[in-house]
Amino acid sequence: MKISIVGTGYVGLVTGTCFAETGLHVTCVDVDSEKIKNLKKGILPIYEPGLDVMIERNAQQGRLSFTTSMREALDDCEVLFIAVGTPPGEDGSADLKYVLSVASDIGTLMSGYLLVATKSTVPVGTSQKISAAIQEKLNERNSELTFDVASNPEFLKEGSAIDDFLKPDRIIIGVDSEHAEKLMSRLYKPFLLNNHPIIFMDVVSAELTKYAANAMLATRISFMNDIANFCEISGADVNAVRRGIGSDPRIGNKFIYPGAGYGGSCFPKDMKALIKMGENNQYPFRLLKAAEEINSSQKKLLYGKIQHYFQGKLDQVKIAIWGLSFKPNTDDIREAPALVLIDQLLHAGVKVVVYDPVAMNEAQKILGDRVEYVSDKHDSLNEADALVVVTEWAEFRLLNYNILSSKMKRKVVFDGRNIYEPSEMREHGFSWFGIGRKPVVL
Repeated sequence: MKISIVGTGYVGLVTGTCFAETGLHVTCVDVDSEKIKNLKKGILPIYEPGLDVMIERNAQQGRLSFTTSMREALDDCEVLFIAVGTPPGEDGSADLKYVLSVASDIGTLMSGYLLVATKSTVPVGTSQKISAAIQEKLNERNSELTFDVASNPEFLKEGSAIDDFLKPDRIIIGVDSEHAEKLMSRLYKPFLLNNHPIIFMDVVSAELTKYAANAMLATRISFMNDIANFCEISGADVNAVRRGIGSDPRIGNKFIYPGAGYGGSCFPKDMKALIKMGENNQYPFRLLKAAEEINSSQKKLLYGKIQHYFQGKLDQVKIAIWGLSFKPNTDDIREAPALVLIDQLLHAGVKVVVYDPVAMNEAQKILGDRVEYVSDKHDSLNEADALVVVTEWAEFRLLNYNILSSKMKRKVVFDGRNIYEPSEMREHGFSWFGIGRKPVVL
């Protein structure tokens, strides 16, 4: 069975490679010739643990190929996935120009029946627009070729995307024909053999499911951040509260960790898009608007703590930032809380030194020479007045207090992810400020 993936960004590249891993012949197509040239050399446009090895193996075995030719991708193709970007427009709505451009190309070039499945996160009703764009081109050709449009949203977490694809919690597939359901069942047969649940539904419901899932997770994070902020006011410990509510099986312990706010390519974009969908249908989505407002405020929380500690006198302060990506195990800095904090610090005249295990190159594209970059986390601490941890990378979890004490001008840590214990900080003579926990002030 041959399939093709249009778009070699995060979703398209992971999807195509993982399908090839199951034994399918996969062609990945992209208009960016430089990206395709690099992929053929094994140079990836994204960082995802284990993906480079998997791409190399499947390319060598002839199951995975890369091209800029849509005609080549459509040759003998049975299922074509659209996995191009849907960036937010100025009003927050998802921009479908790339999706619909692919649909037009399909209608122009297809030579036999085709199942077109959307992997891109698209607003409710996009399948009809894709269908109309394909049919318009077929009509121009006076062609009677037939096709189906399905929705197969992705639920990949950056940093663990390969496991998420190959060992999914669930597979959501929206179809409107029996033939499309049979094709998708055949495509996902390896997952059925491993008892991974596949849920078939109508296309519109599948489109909404992706947005609803991300909105739920984002709302849980904002809820917990709201609780954490009140813990600081009331004297409660958010870690105790989190354990208490997380032990309730109706709630569970996932996505109830407070922090410096959510970021990345999915939650912020999808929240805005769903809110805009509601507005377009005269529905206000009051809860989602509140969650988004909380998150925006939470990204400014660390700066407020820093400003308070230094009594507003920041123009002669040097601060080390550990963690630039929006989460560990990725180089994705889109909507990252660290960028919001750094902008605030720079505006206040702070000298900022930054370190991240993999996101430095991406950060430099945005921050330029406004900050100092170091290749070793401890080099950022030289004469630093404070250390701020924004991303919970594993290598940050165990501190070498001797090194911190010898290098830092002041012994103070702002912990944006609550990864350190206040008692341990006090024991080593450090002031410590977390999220929703009583600070250590020495």
